[in-house]
This record gives sequence, structure tokens and C-alpha cells, in this order.
Amino acid sequence: MPPKIKSRKPTGVVPFPLILIEGDEGAGKTYSTIEFSSSDKIGQMYVLDLAEGSADEYGAIPGARFEVIEHDGTYLDIAEQVEAVKAEARRAAEAGEKPVVLAIDSGSALWRMLSNWAYERARRTDKNRLKLERNPDANVDVTRNLWNDSTDRWYRIIHALQTFPGIAIILARGKDISATDDNGQPLLDERRRVVREWKVAAQKDLGFDSTVWVRMRRDQDPELIRARTLRFRVEKGKPMPLPDFSIERLVFDLLGCSTASQPRNMPALAGDRTGPWMARIEAAPDRDACVKLWKELDAGPATGLSETEWKTVRLAVQERVRQLAAPAADIDGDPDDDASRLRAAAEAQQAEADAEFTGQEAA
Repeated sequence: MPPKIKSRKPTGVVPFPLILIEGDEGAGKTYSTIEFSSSDKIGQMYVLDLAEGSADEYGAIPGARFEVIEHDGTYLDIAEQVEAVKAEARRAAEAGEKPVVLAIDSGSALWRMLSNWAYERARRTDKNRLKLERNPDANVDVTRNLWNDSTDRWYRIIHALQTFPGIAIILARGKDISATDDNGQPLLDERRRVVREWKVAAQKDLGFDSTVWVRMRRDQDPELIRARTLRFRVEKGKPMPLPDFSIERLVFDLLGCSTASQPRNMPALAGDRTGPWMARIEAAPDRDACVKLWKELDAGPATGLSETEWKTVRLAVQERVRQLAAPAADIDGDPDDDASRLRAAAEAQQAEADAEFTGQEAA
């Protein structure tokens, strides 16, 4: 039988936005965001302060009402807090309450952290480690796979914001810089003058991944660079001035959002359906958890996996069992005494048996 079409009628409802506000330092990006918390059209605002350190001080803005999200500075904790706020926003939306707002200050700090993570990992590769031993000032090559890992982490946050069941705001630094070529040399125009370009200090696609893109500069009105909306059009290269700018006016008047708004319907794109299974397998704390996963796989086609995906997941469960049975090792990777070596041998044999997952064991 051919697969059935899955479709629905469009709602016509204006979705909640992901707003990028970028620009000069001291142009009022954070102030405008915190000022929005005083609006009677929104519910709770949560502010994720990343390396800016201004959230507590800005709590003195008249009418401000927001919560500062606490985190330990690690990517995992930050990502988990974003997802926790998203869950609260979903609860509020389902209850018909005013929209929850999440503001990240700033995306520049988040991308800098992920870039540093890629660089530090690159320093530990065999090739770069040998190079640095010969010359501590040598250039470190950051390979594409490391940048891809950083980008994947970045997009975990961005996808959460794009599908946020409320209003999401991400701030970033932006400035006018000299344009450079692929070799890092300044670009010159026909008159041999250095070409200038505006640069947002974040992952390169942030402006395009956002619903609304606002630029704030000192001593001039904010400008709307781009907006995904049917209510008006911003021509390319012709930013729309925003005199008397406020985020409340932008969201509820210009974009036309309301409590009836919905998050954008954007399922995360994936090459296959193994992702959620792989995450569960990696998090499995012991053999019993692996056996439970194995029994779920007995459902076969009911899991929604193709035959190839199903086999891939089964192999991953078996490998996880082997990992859990691996003995503790010393710094050189070997068991550190005779007793440990004997125990390691016995555990390795048991791991091989467990990995077979015979019908009797899984029953």
C-alpha cells in the first residue's frame, strides 16, 4: 500500500516570533528587552544572561518584572534551561495564559563559547599537539568536523527558540568592520579603498534563522533589517526605520501577534529516525535499562523505524552493553592490578554474552 498523505488546512494565525536584536555596544539592546518585561500583554519573562552580567542591575528599570535563569556556565546546563523554559511556555500556552518570553543575552557569548570549545578540542588532536610541541605559537587547524559539532550545539538552542511557544529574543553584538577575502586580507574597491561590511558576532546564519531582525546603533533610530510577515515588506538593502521603538509595539502592533498566536510548526529535520533512540541508548545507566530498550525494539515496524534504522539501533544497544561492562582503567588504559585484570577478563566475557541478548535474557 502507498503511504497516506498527511496534511491539514493552514491556520492563518500569526506565529510567535524569534527576534534578533543586534548592534553597537551600549545602543540599548538589553534595556529595550528588559523594558518589554513591563508589558501587560505578556506573561513571565525569563532572561538567560551569558557573559554579559547586566541582568540583575537592569532589574531596577521601572516596571521590570522578570526572572534571571541560573546556570553553571556549561553548554549542557544552558541548553537544559532553555528547554525547561520552553516546557513552561508550552504549559502557559495550553492554559490560555499570556505568552512567556525568553531572552538570551547574548548569542554572541554563546557562539564564542562554542567556538572556543572547537578550538580547545583542536589543540588536543595528535596533529596539532605535535605542532604545538615544536612551536607553541603555531597556528591550530580547526577541522570541519569540530566546527560541525559546535554548529550542532548552536542549532539545538536555535531550534528551541524557533519553535518556542511564546516570544523568543536573542541579542548579539554587531559592528562595522573591514571586509576580508578568504586569506584574511582586506578587500579593496576600484579606488583602492578598504571595503566595509556589517558583521553580527554570532553564528553566520543567525539573521536568516530569526523571524525578525532589528539593528540598534548609537545616536540613530533602530532599523528593521528583515521580517518574515505578510503585514508589510522590508526591501533588501533598505532597512525600515523604527522611531520610538519598543519590542511591545514590534510584536503586537507591527507583527500582529496575540495570545492566539502559535509557535512555528517546524519539526527538526533529520536524516533518519534513530536520533531519539540513540539519545536514550547513550543515557542508559545500566544493563537493565538496555534490556528495556531491547524489549521495546521487539515491536519491529510499530517503532516507526525502517528495517535499516531498526538494525542500527539494535547494534547501538549491544555496544552500550559492552561499554557498561568495560572495567575501570588506569591512566594508560589498562587495569591497574592482577585482581582487576582477572575481573576485567570475566566482565569482558559477560559483556560478550550480554551483547548477544538471547531470547531468554531479554524475556
